[in-house]
Amino acid sequence: MRGDGVRVLIVGGGVAGLATVAALRTWGATMDVVERTPGPTDSGTGIYLTGNATRVLDVLGLREPIADVAVEITRQRSTNQRGRRLFDIDVAALWHGVGPCVSLPRAHLHRALLDGIGEIPIRWGRQPVALVREGDLVAVEFDDGGTERYDLVIGADGVNSSVRRLAFDGQPARSLGQYAYRWLAPRIDAEPVWSVQLGRGKQFLTIPISDEQTYCYYNDGAVPDRPGWRDELGATYPEPAAAMLKALDSDASTLHAGPNQEVVLDTWSRGPVLLVGDAAHATSPNMAQGAAMALEDAVVLAESLVAAGNLGKALRAYEARRRPRTDWVLGQTHRRDKATGLPPMLRDTVLSRLGERMFRSNYGPLFAQP
Repeated sequence: MRGDGVRVLIVGGGVAGLATVAALRTWGATMDVVERTPGPTDSGTGIYLTGNATRVLDVLGLREPIADVAVEITRQRSTNQRGRRLFDIDVAALWHGVGPCVSLPRAHLHRALLDGIGEIPIRWGRQPVALVREGDLVAVEFDDGGTERYDLVIGADGVNSSVRRLAFDGQPARSLGQYAYRWLAPRIDAEPVWSVQLGRGKQFLTIPISDEQTYCYYNDGAVPDRPGWRDELGATYPEPAAAMLKALDSDASTLHAGPNQEVVLDTWSRGPVLLVGDAAHATSPNMAQGAAMALEDAVVLAESLVAAGNLGKALRAYEARRRPRTDWVLGQTHRRDKATGLPPMLRDTVLSRLGERMFRSNYGPLFAQP
């Protein structure tokens, strides 16, 4: 079907929302985009995109602007908390034929996606407060008092989605018992390596995202902003942990902290209301698939809308195609979190012997087209 005469509301101006706009630009529908934040920002930390994510950026025509500002990651390294190497992965070889793995400041990805939607405007500082079915349409009341009607409402507004809250019985995200700290620090290693040091149920990760900066990630227990987490991290892990923490002494504004959560739903659509990206299927970040799944969602949704005879068939076909893939990622994140939570001696033995094989198994199905 063509989108001529179809009116679509996309809620969310992040990766999922902007990718959806970019994918649907040529479909022919009239698209409105709203985002609750007051405007685009250069804040945020870093992001790592695996080969299946960069493959979709190529489809959207965004691979080149991303490559211009990204670091291509060629190797992933896993060590224990004392720095003993457990296993390495040549990710350039692993993802060969799919796409390169890259890292970059999250703000640069957002800027490229904004450029990718062309002249389609975004209503910043606006979000829905009520969704009411009126036959085949959805009446959307916004927080500025306005009400408009749409043939399709797409909730691309993240793990704490307002669309999910309004249209899916308020189903909340699930806590994973992890509280994560993310920040930026100077780059101290010239080698383009993604590196993680594993503690018991904890991880300290560093990824170069530019010539000057490193993205740092540390997950702790479930207690928010636990006092002393910095002292514990510096005392538990060898360098570069202490050096990375010093960056917060001079610029704590780069620190972003919050719980890791997942979203598991029986269905992603309620009539003409659809959830995509983290709003539909957020997972633990340990496979770095949040952005990848959102980008894939956008392209598959566009293909499903073109191929189907009506919106209802399109949404059913979309979910039938996407669920096996997102369910795989969910299952693998559970397995990886469980493995890193093993007693350190057992974990180190298992990962030293089987880590590379397990890693390849985790990602294998994602090499295929979405």
